[in-house]
Formats: sequence, structure tokens, C-alpha cells
Amino acid sequence: MSRLGGGSGSLSGRFQSALSLDDSNKPDSNKHPADLGSPISPLRTRPSATHTSSSSSSSGSLDKHHRAPSPSSSAAARQSGPTRRSHSGELTGSSDTSPVPHPRPGHRRSGSGPLVYSSIAYGSTATSPNANVLPTGNICPSGRVAKTGLTYRSQTRTDVLGSGTGNYGHGSIMRSGSAPGSASLSSSSMSSSAGGRRAPVTDPQELTKLGNEHYKKGQFAEALRCYDSAVEIWPGSAACRNNRAAALTGLRRLGEAVRECREAVRLDHTYGRAHHRLATLLLRLGQVENARKHLYLAGHQPDLLELQKIQSVERHLGRCAESRTIGDWKSALREADAAIAAGADSCPMLMASRVEALLRLHQLDEADSTLSDALKLEASSPSCSQAKFFGMISDSYMCVVRAKVDMALGRFESALAAAEKAREIDSGSAEVTTLLNNVRSAVRARAQGNEFFKSGDFAEASTAYGEGLKYDPANPVLHCNRAACRSKLGQWERSIDDCNEALRIQPSYKKALLRRAASFSKLERWAEAVRDYEVLRKELPGDSEVAESLFHAQVALKTSRGEEVSNMKFGGEVEKITCEEQFQAAISLPGVSVVHFMAASNQHCAQISPFVDSLCTRFPSLNFLKVDVNESPIIAKTENVRIVPTFKIYKNRTRVKEMICPSQQVLEYSVRHYGL
Repeated sequence: MSRLGGGSGSLSGRFQSALSLDDSNKPDSNKHPADLGSPISPLRTRPSATHTSSSSSSSGSLDKHHRAPSPSSSAAARQSGPTRRSHSGELTGSSDTSPVPHPRPGHRRSGSGPLVYSSIAYGSTATSPNANVLPTGNICPSGRVAKTGLTYRSQTRTDVLGSGTGNYGHGSIMRSGSAPGSASLSSSSMSSSAGGRRAPVTDPQELTKLGNEHYKKGQFAEALRCYDSAVEIWPGSAACRNNRAAALTGLRRLGEAVRECREAVRLDHTYGRAHHRLATLLLRLGQVENARKHLYLAGHQPDLLELQKIQSVERHLGRCAESRTIGDWKSALREADAAIAAGADSCPMLMASRVEALLRLHQLDEADSTLSDALKLEASSPSCSQAKFFGMISDSYMCVVRAKVDMALGRFESALAAAEKAREIDSGSAEVTTLLNNVRSAVRARAQGNEFFKSGDFAEASTAYGEGLKYDPANPVLHCNRAACRSKLGQWERSIDDCNEALRIQPSYKKALLRRAASFSKLERWAEAVRDYEVLRKELPGDSEVAESLFHAQVALKTSRGEEVSNMKFGGEVEKITCEEQFQAAISLPGVSVVHFMAASNQHCAQISPFVDSLCTRFPSLNFLKVDVNESPIIAKTENVRIVPTFKIYKNRTRVKEMICPSQQVLEYSVRHYGL
């Protein structure tokens, strides 16, 4: 097959143009349709060329007239590639792309070579185009005259019996070894309905049109299936490859899209649309130099806006590298975000740069989630083995960042594996070598500390964890582990210092918060202990140990303030009040009582009751009561309650707060305020 995208006079050249659109971000379509000569294509029926003959019951032959192709037309067919054969037997390069009616059942032929016909007969007569069967004395392509009722058979090709699918009737004879897709079609080929049967579409032009329709509707998976079929039929078409890249881009499978574009420009290095699409994809992947190269290879003066976009990404990448060098992590994060916004939205290395900056800014949770996104991007991106990023090979830099995040989150073994992989990829990088040595030393020290702690040698364990911090000073896990050792040794203040450092690095570190609260309790710093336990109670609502620790800290705090706490009890459910005497006794208890005046049939009361139950669990030192105003109207009248839900807070029998239909936020704030 001749190379696509050739001279304007060749049929394949017209096909190249036919599959192209002006917008490079869309698949190529058929602005100038050309007949591609589908390997299996039904003949267009011309009424004037249709004749009727009778079918003899004795001979079974069909009497039709057929004109053999001329030598000149055969030579033209060999020179111009795929064409169609007219009913007169002449080869034609017709560009007629109107829907083609299906021939009558029982008469079909392949796209080239000898004719084939069905053995199915309809009654005593048969009607078909005049070129579909051979009459007595018919002239075969070889120039010889065939015998009556016989068809010419090629010596180099064999006829096989069709399955009855596609454009062929049951028992149709098809030639094996014909053009791609003529005898055996891929299961992914599209189908169209014809006479109640499904006929596979085998014309790349028609498949492209169908794919374009799906693409315009945003149905990229369906468009990809059409383009895949077109590529199977014509694998040497750069335009079909470019269309496939467009659909893959829509599905965010950018690595595969890049490979399709590269195949397209390999097939036709002058194919500007594929170069342009490849430049756009490479820019999204952060490969600025390659993007610029292909933008200039597109065959025309690059658009100024596109050049400015490349320059913008390049500028922000440079600033990001400078900020990283001087340790300005806020600027590094800002410049990485700016590069992504400028067009490099699918660059895994930029995502990794964000992860590193977030890690240094002590936003570990966001850094971890961003790392997951970066690893997904890396898996789907084309390999760029020797590309440099911040002075390291790109793949090595990704491993470096992963090792740092794993260390910070206590995934020591995973961190060591990532650091070793980074060294394998980029053994010449001093930064990678330093990281690997530090990770090895920190992992070894942590393992030794764990062994000492298990054996009860807390002093040695504390020393071992401290040794690990020399190699990774910002490791919150090592700080928290040393805090546990110091707590066991009664060094409460030093334990709090380690917990503070761990929480500064990772504010959501619950284990460090729990150890600090316990150390505050040991030092009888009750207000600070209650503060930490309340945060933990909100984060761990089902933890009974935290709830009980909070209760005891609250009781101790009230005692330190001289409040009566002798009858305070831990936990329990919201107590239901049914009479005046029970109500007065409940609000007279030491501490704070929160009374919920409600009605079972009221919608607002039903909505807020579960929240009151959760407050009762979170604030175990407070007394929570509920009064149904319909069941206890005397209490409601005494307390002058006319609207539900109403909340009243009592402290030592004195009402200190009243709220009518409060929001959850207002209610929680008041409970916390008066509960301390």
C-alpha cells in the first residue's frame, strides 16, 4: 500500500485529507469524502442496469451479461490503491459517499477479483445487477472465455463458503486472501442493519464518520471502538491513528494517546495534525522541549498563544526548581500549581513536586492523597527514562518523594524499598544517595528502639529513637515513640515537648495527641487535658477509653475550681423526666444539666434528638435530660415552655441559658461553654 499523505492526485492522499478536521483537538473527519473501496462493499444498484431472467429448473444457471475490465482500468487500480468496481466492470475512484442500498439477497461479490454469487434461489426467477453473475461465454479477467454456467476461479486464491453473516446470504461463496477485512472481520467492527440482518461496516471512511459522531457527543469509548476498527482495516493510515489518539485523550489515557500520535508521525512524518496533537499531549505531561519540537514540526508557523503556553509552563517549572533549591516551599507549591494551571495538568513530576512541598509544609494528609494521584498519572504516562527533573532522573525523583512520605507516615519498610529503587534508577545522583543512607539509618534506629521498648528498657529505646531523629529530624513517628518512652520514665514535660513537635509536623496525629493529653493529666494541667481529650472524643466517638478519660479530666477540672462533683456519674443516656419532683431533683445535681423540651410528634424535635444523644456521649460529665411537653404539661407550664424544641441549661439548679429552636452549632457551642 502506498504511503498516506502523498500527492494530491493520489487516492490515498485524498483519503488523508478526507479524514482531517481543522480543529486539532478533534478526530479527523471527511471534509472531502473519497471512495475507499471497502474490502467488502455492496454494489450501488442502478435501476437502468437491472434485468430479469428466468431460472431454468434443469440447468440451474442464471443468464446475465457482464463486461470484463479493460487492461487500462486494471493498471489504474494497481497504481491508485483501493477503488470500487462499477456495474459495467470498470474500475472507478468515485467519491460518491451517499448511503449505498444493499443488493437483493442471493447476489453478492467481494471487493476485487472474480465475482461470487449465492446459491439461494427465490422461486423460479431471480433479479440482480447485471454484473453479478457470468453468462454463457463470459469473458474472464484472464481474457479466456468461461464455459457455460461456470465462473472463473483464480489459481492463487481459493474460495470458501461464508458463514452467512455480513453482506452475504447463507451459502455465499467468499474469496480467502482478499483485502484486509474482506473475509474475516474483527469482532469490534461496527454494524449497520440491512434487511433485518446485521452487516459489519468495513469501510474506514464510514467507521471514521461513525466515530466522529460519537466523539462530538462526548462518547469517547464508543468513538474509540469505531477508530479501532478503522485501524484494524487500514493499519497504515496515519489519520486513523490520529483519530484513535483523540478518543484516548478524551478518556484521559494520555500515555496511549501519545503512542498513537508517535505511530502516526512515524507513518507520515509530514502529518501536521498528528504533530500538533502530540505537542499538546506532551505539554500536558510536562515535557516542554518535546512539545515545542513537535509544534514546529506541524508544518506551519506555530500559533502565538500555543507558544506562550509552552513558555509559561517552562517559566513556572524553572521558578519551582529555584524555590526548591533555597527551601522556599510555599513558593515551590505556588509555582507547581501555576505550571499545572498553565497547561501541564497531567504531569506526574509536577504532582510529585506538590507532594514534596506539602510534606515540608506539614500537610501530610494532603501530601499522601496527592501522592496517590501522582502515582496513577505516572502509571499511565509514557516512559521518559532519562528526562531530568530537579537534577534527578524523573522516575527516580518520584521514588524519592514516595520514600519521604512513607517515612513521615511510619511506613518505614516501604520507604526503604522506594529509596533503594531510586538509587537503582539514578545511581549517579548525590541527593538520591544521601536520601538512601538517611532512610537506612533511620529505619535501623527505629527497629532497635522498638526492640528495647518491648523488653522494657525505655531509656535505651528513647536513645535509639533519638538516634533515628538525627537522620530524619522531621519524622513525627520517631518523636511520638520517644514521647512514649519519656512518659514511661516519668519525664512528663519532655514527653509533651516530643508530642508538640510531632503534632507540629502532623497536626492530625491522634496517637501523639493522646499521649500529650495523658502527660497533661499526670501534671494536673486539667484544662489542657480536657481540650485534647475533647478533640479526640470528636475524632474517635466510639472509643470508650477516651470518653472515660475525658470524664475524669472534666471532673478533676471542676474539683480544682471548687465545684461540687460528689454525685457526678460517667456516661449514660439522655434521662427522660416524667414528673415535677424528678425534674427538680435532676437539675439540683452538681454540675451542669442540659434539658431538652420536646414533643415526639414534632418534626424538628425528631431531627435534633440524635444530635442530643451524640452530645451526651461526647460530654459524659454533663447531665442530659428530656421532657415531652405533651406527656408532662405541668413541667412545661412551670418552665413556661411554649415552643419546641427548647433547650435550657441549669447549673446547680439555676438556669444559665435558654435556647429556642437552636441550630446544632449553637447548641454544641453552649454545651461546651457551660460544661467547662
